[in-house]
Amino acid sequence: MEKISAVVIDEEFTFADALAIRLNTEEDITVTAVPWPAATNVGWWADIILLDVDLGGSMQFCQATSSSLDSAQVIMLSHTSEPARIVAAVEAGARAWVRKDESIEHLLLVLRGVARGETWLPPAETGEVLSILLTHRNEREDGEQVLALLTPRERQVLVCLAEGASRLQVAEQLNLTANTVRTHLQNIMSKLGVHSTLEAVALTHAWLVPPARPGQRHASPQRIAE
Repeated sequence: MEKISAVVIDEEFTFADALAIRLNTEEDITVTAVPWPAATNVGWWADIILLDVDLGGSMQFCQATSSSLDSAQVIMLSHTSEPARIVAAVEAGARAWVRKDESIEHLLLVLRGVARGETWLPPAETGEVLSILLTHRNEREDGEQVLALLTPRERQVLVCLAEGASRLQVAEQLNLTANTVRTHLQNIMSKLGVHSTLEAVALTHAWLVPPARPGQRHASPQRIAE
């Protein structure tokens, strides 16, 4: 029998260690407890990561870990199950969310299911989680339709601003005059139905700019508005 390899990363290492000891009693599972934040620097590999969602940086770690097809599958562990946080975890790549007050039998059911490629959500929150996910998808689709109205050059200007460039820097990067950049911005604001460059950039961050990776920071609104 091929065993499922798993890692437990929890703020309370005693809990992580105890959970690993219990899970290791299963014939088809081998588990190691890894302390945080040392876990981010260890070159280990596993089929499943049981990750404490309350750890600082857990969402970024989940996103970085789930970025490739052959990466480990992440199961989030938490004392609570707020739908908005579950949605954030799903969008970061998590495959399941399990409350810490659930039985070990339930955790084993989820762990084995995720190892088979399944996704598990808390039953009481599933409806609201799916509703939020559908809303986010519709917002992205609406954004793509609106951005399709922009010309390629207008999109370039908007992306430069979203990356933190000032208007002068946009002109330099795209080899445009300041007046041409101003004209593009007026057209952009008109097409997007906004009244300021800052509003246009805020929409661009929601529609075009991917979430920041660990250690990466998006430009601040103050810099964008220069």
